[in-house]
Amino acid sequence: MSTTNLDFARRYLRAIEEGATGEALSAFFHPEVTQREFPNRLVPNGATRDLKALLEAGERGQKVMSAQRYEVKNALALGDQVALELEWSGTLEVPVGSLPAGGTMRASFAVFLTFRDHRIYSQHNYDCFEPF
Repeated sequence: MSTTNLDFARRYLRAIEEGATGEALSAFFHPEVTQREFPNRLVPNGATRDLKALLEAGERGQKVMSAQRYEVKNALALGDQVALELEWSGTLEVPVGSLPAGGTMRASFAVFLTFRDHRIYSQHNYDCFEPF
C-alpha cells in the first residue's frame, strides 16, 4: 500500500507517542539518517545525531517521559520534503527544572523532514520549550 510522506510523518509521530524504540523506531529512518537539533533549553549547544544516536536518545527519553503527545498545527509537503508545526506535551517521569515528576512539559516545535527511499533521511528540529 502506498503512503504519502506526510502520512508517514504522522505515523512516525504516533509511534513516538506510543513509546516506540529500537526496531520499531528504526523502521522510520533511512540507514544514513541525520538529525540536527538546533540549540534549545534542553540542548543548549544543539546536537547532530546519526541512526544509532537517535535510537539511544529514544531510549533515554523513555526514562524521562511517561507519556508524550504531538498536535500537528500545520503541515506542508512537497516532493521529498515535509514541514511540520507541532505543539508537544510530555508527562515527566522525573523532575526537570521547576516541574515535578508527573508534571507536564510543553513546547512548540518546527520539524523539517527529508525523505529518501520512503524513509526519513534528514530531520531538523527547532524546539521552543515553555519555561520550566
